[in-house]
Amino acid sequence: MSSRPAPLIPPRLRAFLGRVPLLVPTVRFVRKLSSNDRNLLIALVVVTLLIGILDAQVSAYWFSPSLLILVTLMGGLQLRLRSLAILLCAVALSLSYTGAIRGVEAVGPGLLITMGFTAVLAWLMARTRGKLGVQGLRGDAMLLELRDRLKRQSELPPLPKEWGSKVVLKQAGGSSFGGDFVVSMREGDHVEIAVVDVSGKGVDAGTRALMLSGTFGGLLGSVRDFLAACNTYLHRQLGDEGFVTAVHVTLDLSTGEYKITSAGHPPVVKFDAGTGTWRVSTAKGVVLGVVPDLHCEADSGVLRKGDALMLFTDGLIEQPGRDIDAGLDRLLGEAERLLPSGFRDRARQLVQSMTSGHNDDCALILIWRP
Repeated sequence: MSSRPAPLIPPRLRAFLGRVPLLVPTVRFVRKLSSNDRNLLIALVVVTLLIGILDAQVSAYWFSPSLLILVTLMGGLQLRLRSLAILLCAVALSLSYTGAIRGVEAVGPGLLITMGFTAVLAWLMARTRGKLGVQGLRGDAMLLELRDRLKRQSELPPLPKEWGSKVVLKQAGGSSFGGDFVVSMREGDHVEIAVVDVSGKGVDAGTRALMLSGTFGGLLGSVRDFLAACNTYLHRQLGDEGFVTAVHVTLDLSTGEYKITSAGHPPVVKFDAGTGTWRVSTAKGVVLGVVPDLHCEADSGVLRKGDALMLFTDGLIEQPGRDIDAGLDRLLGEAERLLPSGFRDRARQLVQSMTSGHNDDCALILIWRP
């Protein structure tokens, strides 16, 4: 006489599930989910319940309840918030079944604390992704794409062999995002460069810098008065999100003529190869977005063979407890010591020398005529 095959769900678990009052509404909710979310949720719930069954019925060594930590983390990365809630209920159900069959000591306080911490972490991850409207690691991928785009935008356009350029960006705390950025364009022999500093530092200022870099990059080369257009845009924005400073340089590569306009930004300095000294530009103006009509006092000149222009942000010369003029004097002293031996090779060393001992966003741009 052949024996009946063992039921897929043990009688004890079937009786246990029958006492769960939310089981029918949960099934109805699962049917309403999108196909991808529903399929993944069903798969994770099945794995969760199987772990509980196999742990209680087969082997606690091979099917330890700690495997539920991985399942919970997977749910936090991939599931929507409501689906994750169902998965967490299944995890609690699986742990309860294990405790009911193998005794309370099988699910000790250490495992429960770890599972509770993991559940909170998964819930926070799912809630953050829910606000972004993305699944999995797509949100991180989007930030990486934005970071790479910002870095590419900060690169100066290729210049003729008669010219040289170098850009050094250093973000606070080693972050990939910061409040300092560079936008530039070249059309024939006409080059425009803008260095912008958003108040704050590191990631806190990085999100606003990402937004403004696209706007300012679109305005550069499209309007006659770049800083005035940026000021108008910022003045229209609602809310007080801090100040923005910028310096704008236009350069004619055929003649070396340049024009500098500044809006509350540290001054541009020029290296005069004839005298071997650095001269501070007189260009100045109010920070962007404060007044409706921006008025800037421009400075102009000519770059001859061996001359150079150096643009930078205040993170390079500001130090806590020290006057900004003292920082500017120190920068010029370091520039006289380092840069004459090679603008391209010494630019990063100059930034490292100026920023040692403090943590702030900074940017340095050098343009020279060999």
